[in-house]
Formats: sequence, C-alpha cells, structure tokens
Amino acid sequence: MTAIPESQILRISRKRLDPLENAYVPAIIKGFGTTFRHLFTSFGQSKIPVIGASKTSMTMQYPEERKEHKRPEQGGMQVSNFRAVHRLNKDDAGRVKCVACMMCPTICPANCIHIEAAESPWDDREKYPAKFEIDELRCIYCGMCEEACPVDAIELTPQYDIVGRTRQEMIFDKNKLLEIYDATIDRKPM
Repeated sequence: MTAIPESQILRISRKRLDPLENAYVPAIIKGFGTTFRHLFTSFGQSKIPVIGASKTSMTMQYPEERKEHKRPEQGGMQVSNFRAVHRLNKDDAGRVKCVACMMCPTICPANCIHIEAAESPWDDREKYPAKFEIDELRCIYCGMCEEACPVDAIELTPQYDIVGRTRQEMIFDKNKLLEIYDATIDRKPM
C-alpha cells in the first residue's frame, strides 16, 4: 500500500464561530420570525387589525362556501384533476355500461372492488354485473380502475363530501353507484 504524498492532501480548517453563533441565537430568532409570520397570517380577515396579516381568510364557511367555488390560489381545489367518490356510468338506454370484464378488480391495488357477473339479458353484451361493490373506505382513489375499464363504465367524480355512520354504509353497491351517476351527471367527467 502506498502512502498519499503530502502535496495531494488538502487541509481544511473549520471557521470558528463567535459566542453568539455558537449559541444558535440567530437561528432561533429566524425561527421565531417564521412562527410569528404564520401566526399573523392565520388571523386573516379577523376583526382585530394585525400588522402583516393576510387579506384573504383561511377559514372556509362550509357548506355554504365550498372548495370548488374558489380558485386554487385562494385555498380552493382544481376540480379537473381531483378524484373522489366512484360512479357507475349508464349508456344511452339507461342501462349500466359495465360488461363485467373484471379489469377493475384485477388492477385495483387496494382490492376494494368486487363484481359478480351474470349472463346479460341484452343482446349487445355477454355479461353484466349482477353485483358490483366498492369499499370506499378501503379505496386509495388512484384512478387505475377507470383507466383499465374498456367501456368507461367506472369513473371517479370530484364529489368529496360523502358521509357514512357505519362501515357498511361506505360499501357502495351497484344501486348506490348508479344514484351517484344520476346526482353527478351534470358535472364535467374526469
């Protein structure tokens, strides 16, 4: 083993901190400044005048005021790329579009979609879903099910305010998913 020549060794000396820097006082003051700036910003449009306070309110008066009614820079949401509750789409004849191909339960990483296929009563398809369930609490809302669907039967809507008091109420069956379609038909599809 050969030794490294002294000419190739670079010696680095550490900068000595003065006592003020050694006690981290400037960093602590900077941290307090950030904390107080956020504190004053959160006052928003309160009745108490605060120097440096934001002119826009951070509080939203839900349900009268909703996120989709505000621009994203005002604390709202961009509905065009937001994925929430599922719906089953209908065709022009009012029938469920799903052909029970089993692509959505196969690709679902959360394993929250369950379909039982039956022979179709209509001539334009072989199968239809006799039973179609989605566990909305288990779902991760990734959108892979709607990408995999060959007939665009399943879709994620921007409707985010779903409520259930029990776990069973959050397992949506075919009828519930079709009701969501009827309620969200006027919304722009994803």
